[in-house]
Amino acid sequence: MYLAQPLPGPRNPCFVSRPDQVKSRPMLSAAELKPLEVFVVDLNRAAADVILPLFRADHGLEDKNAGGRFDPVTAADRGAEAAIRALISERYPTHGVIGEEYGEDRANAEFVWVIDPVDGTRAFIAGLPLWTTLIGLRFQGVPALGSIGQPFLDEIYVGHAGGSRLIQDGSSRALAVRKGVPISHAIVATTDPHACFTLAERVVWARLRDAVRLVRLGCDAYAYAMVAAGTLDLVVEAGLKSWDIEAAIPLIAGAGGFITDWNGAPVGRYGGQIAIAGDQLLLDDALALLRSAAS
Repeated sequence: MYLAQPLPGPRNPCFVSRPDQVKSRPMLSAAELKPLEVFVVDLNRAAADVILPLFRADHGLEDKNAGGRFDPVTAADRGAEAAIRALISERYPTHGVIGEEYGEDRANAEFVWVIDPVDGTRAFIAGLPLWTTLIGLRFQGVPALGSIGQPFLDEIYVGHAGGSRLIQDGSSRALAVRKGVPISHAIVATTDPHACFTLAERVVWARLRDAVRLVRLGCDAYAYAMVAAGTLDLVVEAGLKSWDIEAAIPLIAGAGGFITDWNGAPVGRYGGQIAIAGDQLLLDDALALLRSAAS
């Protein structure tokens, strides 16, 4: 069984992405975070129990047909979110929940869990192990704890102000982003520039694509975990909802990285355009290419 341990001093205690944006924000102590970190691992395990039997099996695909476009949802999405919500209600009945499948419940509570039970549903239905379970926790409106789980690979990436770690095979190891990578040598990911970006966003994406060494597509939120693990350098996305990104904010911060919108401002509870980078200079160079399409 995984037991959370106190981690040494906070790296990015305010969960903002740049030193010039640091403001006084509420924080949880290590003693307060410890049981919540253990609980978020429990939530991941509960979601995995629902999802894994449906992966590469009869997953009950439906089309929500949002805006006239294919918008898939499966029994795994709905069942996993229901399982997560049930555990939260049992353990922390005063906490709020915001989830992709079942909406908001006490969204203005002091503690609010933000859930995407299967981020990357298209990868899930294609049998590709790039989907993830995203679980974030807000404290007084600020992302305080986040996890990205990939149960088929037995991976749970979890992070907060004290640091980030990968839990796998019954053990854990600390995570750290990769530093000092110039944009010409960077590995960059986005999900699908054709489907997810506007015309203006595709134009600036093409400039970024031409400036970097290697581009990977279709990784969804698994790419965020790879920035925290130091194997990817940069992720850019657009059109995100809060449940698509909020869990990544404490994870990336705890690993020493940065998340901003395309204007260089903090992001999280409102989603939108995002850039995630392990290195500040790389982020600045990327934003210089993206900013003309920033909303």
